[in-house]
Amino acid sequence: MTVKVLVVDDSAVVRQVLSSIIESDRKLELMAAVADPIFALKRMEKTWPDVIILDVEMPRMDGITFLRKIMDERPTPVVMCSTLTYKGTETTMEALAAGAVGIVAKPRVGGKNALAEESGELLDAIKGAAKAKIKRLHSQKKSSIKKTSPKLSADVMIDFKPLRAMKETTERIVAIGTSTGGTQALESILTQLPRVCCGMVIVQHMPEKFTAAFAERLNGLCEIEVKEAEDGDRILPRRALIAPGGRHLMVLRSGAQYVCQVKDGPLVSRHRPSVDVLFRSVAKAAGANAMGIIMTGMGDDGANGLLEMHQMGAVTIAQDKKTSVVYGMPKEAIRRGAVDHSLPLDLLPSAILKNNCRPTAKAKSSV
Repeated sequence: MTVKVLVVDDSAVVRQVLSSIIESDRKLELMAAVADPIFALKRMEKTWPDVIILDVEMPRMDGITFLRKIMDERPTPVVMCSTLTYKGTETTMEALAAGAVGIVAKPRVGGKNALAEESGELLDAIKGAAKAKIKRLHSQKKSSIKKTSPKLSADVMIDFKPLRAMKETTERIVAIGTSTGGTQALESILTQLPRVCCGMVIVQHMPEKFTAAFAERLNGLCEIEVKEAEDGDRILPRRALIAPGGRHLMVLRSGAQYVCQVKDGPLVSRHRPSVDVLFRSVAKAAGANAMGIIMTGMGDDGANGLLEMHQMGAVTIAQDKKTSVVYGMPKEAIRRGAVDHSLPLDLLPSAILKNNCRPTAKAKSSV
């Protein structure tokens, strides 16, 4: 069964390229490509889409207003197609809070070629959104489209040889990996944590430059400090560091301390930043002093890395199926024997605090 996709964007060039990318995949069906939400609503009177690709700034009705209307009347998976301007990222954060499940960056220059080059990211976003469980909220030519690149492992960024003769440390850290549906899930967790908690490192699959706005928004909502990770940042209690979009985040040991390393590199598990890269680095640098949490998201990024954390003695947790927007990444981690506990979203904050990142007896988890 094909996924019906509706494109809503006031740029004719963007509509053309998005349409070509969608039509290149046999599993997707382009329902329509329209210039604004008013045209979209008229089209939706006849057929309702499975996924909507939505621009932010449009005439007659803006994307946020349209999104809220859809989420109130008939919740539908929406992927935002947004610019990388400050205003664009701020508005997109508002869209994620209103119920959008993903973001695709819209280049400001060379739009047609750039969008075609990122076709794999767009197709993954659409397919992930199509599998999302959405609830009503209260509060160019086909020939120019590049084929999906080979799927690389974390080996391209970091080997998995545990550090020898590490200095003893009492510092403990939490590593979290998430994708589709993760922005709202992370907000739910981080806003419940008091200032007395472990330092955290987080990978949320998100395009470049959106992560800074996301971290800034969370920082204004949370008791703990939340910021986009920078190379050399210390991982400290009461602080959550989010991997910058477009770059890998790794954890290193510096004496008895943990510090961030932010690096360019190839896509790993088809993502940059990659959860596998973060988790492997934590397994190597922190071992049993860490806790790993894999959350809602499509695909398997993080499953191998969480297994490596598990093998090094870390406590490992997966968000359960019922509360995951897309139960892909947690499911794969459980299948590979990487998970100690499978917990609903509302229990993750207390699990972080209760365990204080200390290893516990392995509990059975089922897919």
